[in-house]
Amino acid sequence: MFFTDKTKLDSPLGWQKQFRRLLPFLLSIIFTLAVSSQSISSAPKSTEILWDTYGIPHIYGSNAQGAFKAFGWAQTQSHANLLLRLYGQARGKAAEYWGEEYIDSDKWVLTMGVPKRAIAWYEAQNPAFRSYIDAFADGINAYAKEHRNLIDDEVEVVLPVKPEDVLSHLQRLLLFTFVVNQGSVAQVSQHQSPAASNGWAIAPKRSASGKAMLLANPHLPWGDLLWYEAQITAPGIDAYGSTLVGIPVLAIAFNDNLGWTHTVNTHDGWDAYELKLQNNGYLFDGKVRPFETASFPLKVKQKNGSLREQIFTVKSSVHGPVVSKKDSTLALRVVGQDSSGVLAQWWDMARAKNLNQFQKVLQRLQLSMFTVMYADREGHIMHLFNGQVPVRQQGDFIYWQGIIPGDTSKTLWTKNHPYQDLPKVIDPASGWLQNANDPPWTTTSPLAIKANDYPPYMAPRGPMYFRAQSSARMLAEDESISFDEMVAYKHSTRMELAERILDELIGAAQQQQDELTRRAAHVLAAWDRKADADSRGAVLFSFWVDAIDFDTVFKTPWNEKSPFKTPDGLADPQSAVKALADAAAKVEKAYKKLDIAWGDVFRLRSGNLDLPANGGDGDRGIFRVVNYAPTGDGRFQAAGGDSYVAAVEFSQPVKALALIGYGNSSQPNSPHVSDQLPLFARQQLRPVWRTRKEITAHLEERKAF
Repeated sequence: MFFTDKTKLDSPLGWQKQFRRLLPFLLSIIFTLAVSSQSISSAPKSTEILWDTYGIPHIYGSNAQGAFKAFGWAQTQSHANLLLRLYGQARGKAAEYWGEEYIDSDKWVLTMGVPKRAIAWYEAQNPAFRSYIDAFADGINAYAKEHRNLIDDEVEVVLPVKPEDVLSHLQRLLLFTFVVNQGSVAQVSQHQSPAASNGWAIAPKRSASGKAMLLANPHLPWGDLLWYEAQITAPGIDAYGSTLVGIPVLAIAFNDNLGWTHTVNTHDGWDAYELKLQNNGYLFDGKVRPFETASFPLKVKQKNGSLREQIFTVKSSVHGPVVSKKDSTLALRVVGQDSSGVLAQWWDMARAKNLNQFQKVLQRLQLSMFTVMYADREGHIMHLFNGQVPVRQQGDFIYWQGIIPGDTSKTLWTKNHPYQDLPKVIDPASGWLQNANDPPWTTTSPLAIKANDYPPYMAPRGPMYFRAQSSARMLAEDESISFDEMVAYKHSTRMELAERILDELIGAAQQQQDELTRRAAHVLAAWDRKADADSRGAVLFSFWVDAIDFDTVFKTPWNEKSPFKTPDGLADPQSAVKALADAAAKVEKAYKKLDIAWGDVFRLRSGNLDLPANGGDGDRGIFRVVNYAPTGDGRFQAAGGDSYVAAVEFSQPVKALALIGYGNSSQPNSPHVSDQLPLFARQQLRPVWRTRKEITAHLEERKAF
């Protein structure tokens, strides 16, 4: 098509002239194809990490192994001390390394069989993925070898890290912290997880741009369970998101085509069985069974550096390992112990390109719990009540929260529900989905998942707590939500609880004769009903909430037929007013005034930073969750809640903002320990840089492998 003069082409000289003339054009085509090919296939010739100015690693792997090794290096550079301490605990050797305070941790890990099972999980990986885990561990060790001086002496004992350590940590975190933990065993009837979250998916019909949007907003303690933000690019993958420190794949992520987030769902993946002891064994179906036993040397480091050794013996029953309580002997049965493919599932979720591919990955059901909230560029949204849910022969959700008879096979579950049995909704008529740790039935309005269609033990029938109601209200009331509005809603500190009972409380307080109660009513009447830094009245209201009983304070209790408007009203206004007077006296004594600003009492502290906080406990109906701990000076500092946040719109190109409030590093002297905290205080997110041009424009450091 380029050669039109045949006589010139017939001569060698003509060919040479035409070639010289076309050479620049051909080179430009080749260059364009090469660049676009690299952009599409994400296959750089070498592996490197580009660190941006917020300490976010953008990993470019020439192959998957290279990406995993670089990710191991990056996590160690950002969180070496924490990562090694977590791996030491996952080995069940933390007391040997660091002393008496870790004995209970070690006993829990050994009782649950974590180190032994990690070996089996490692052997169960397919050869390719096993090599990825190897590479991640290699990256950790390579960084530690090159930068030993930047790692605390006391955690160096964990080195070198083995691939099995990665899987031990995964188990300890996923199965024996989230699914079940020592605290939930101590209070069997509560089955509480250490975490919460918010998640939204908004369809094009409710989006101002006509593009689907996703909000990721997990809540965790600001301690050992830290999120780590990263971008991973390699052949077949270009994903951006976050994971928990020590996990070698992204757990919450998006790519150009789709994205997902997780919330802690109302999932029951463990049960406590009471054993009837007899003749050094236990009764089961009328017969005495012997316990299986395993003994472990448990070493404990003494203050003088010596080691004290004891033998720790674990008994196991047909139900699972035995844990002793004060007046009974319990055995724990926990889901997920055969699910060695968790990491590969997360990895493939990030590689999926559409809803069908994504669901095929989810159908593996290797992830033992967590809601999956999904959105994509084709406009689909989905809420999946994900998890390994045991098939139980009897009982409702409340029954399985208690102690279960362990002397009969009638209560022993042996298999889980398949994917098609789990509550889910795709593309609801409402155009929006939310989860704020409420049961799946209230994910949207009108209700799209009906509890009567599922076994009564699948999830509780209620209640829908105030944070979830606030979440649903914001989505339901706005028929055209812009990206900026979604970000603003995410930071909402409005107290849903106040909307239900504050007017009645103020009215009752205004009728009182004592001056303090009337002043308290005046402060609450002027309050904006938010927990922003400058909100005055929020402290007083919060002190009052701490003094009331949620089970008895409401006139109208929660009703599943009116899930978004109940509970409501005060059952006993006079008792509520008395509690207000008591709260007012405490506030005035502590802070010398009733209308002290929220941010004067509740603080964001890290290093040299001491900033006024905003947000509060979700039980008040605050969507912007921040949990606080007392500091001893009458103030409280943020200790958990909002951690990783990502707001994503699946436009072309994808629009995204994100934040990790405590920063993307925990290493001493890192500039990224708290560099995002001022943004957190101002209720702002930062831009997500995903293209190489954006990243290099904000480049802090480059590491080539």
